[in-house]
Amino acid sequence: MSNAFFVTGTDTEIGKTTIAAALLYAAREAGMSTAAAKPVASGCEKTAKGLRNEDALALLEQCSLALSYEDVNPMAFAPAIAPHLAAREAGVVLSVDSLRGAVQHVLDKGADFTVVEGAGGWRVPLSGQASMSDLVVSLKLRVIMVVGVRLGCINHAILTAEAIAADGLELAGWVANVVDPKTSRLDENLATLAERLPAPCLGYVPRLRAATPAAVAACLDLSLLELEV
Repeated sequence: MSNAFFVTGTDTEIGKTTIAAALLYAAREAGMSTAAAKPVASGCEKTAKGLRNEDALALLEQCSLALSYEDVNPMAFAPAIAPHLAAREAGVVLSVDSLRGAVQHVLDKGADFTVVEGAGGWRVPLSGQASMSDLVVSLKLRVIMVVGVRLGCINHAILTAEAIAADGLELAGWVANVVDPKTSRLDENLATLAERLPAPCLGYVPRLRAATPAAVAACLDLSLLELEV
């Protein structure tokens, strides 16, 4: 279980899937078997096979174990809105129990390296007062935080790290993903993040012309996660 990680972010649209897919790619290149889950996804497209999410498909492509789309993304919704609102409109209750069972099904595949990607940030709502973070707590996963580097990211990153610690979970590492290359004092911002976050930086990902899993994986150091072998 120690080689299973939950990927969260400091916000939405900050590259969680890009980093998650790259982590899986790096693990495969290191000779590890891989699996992934994105338990909830909104903004899905209608296809002949049902609703499909671009992010979930990107993760599935990096899985070496035989997984169906439904294994990776059991809860798919069409509207590109907050998952709990999309679920409500579809008449679906996003409960921690139901999502935990779906994710556990993937974890039970026994891959050498498994990534579970969240939706949005750490406190994204599910149903009632439950949040995505409650799912992670129930699964006792180590957490990797993607910091979308832009103005304001230091505060978002520190607050997210504090929330993860308050929930009794380990922040195993974080990735600096530059979403705004024009960020003022970029190097100074990165240095401040390194000083204040209680986990190793797994890599700095600049704005790439083609952010393929291979290109992004080249920016990451998987060994800092202290993986079990």
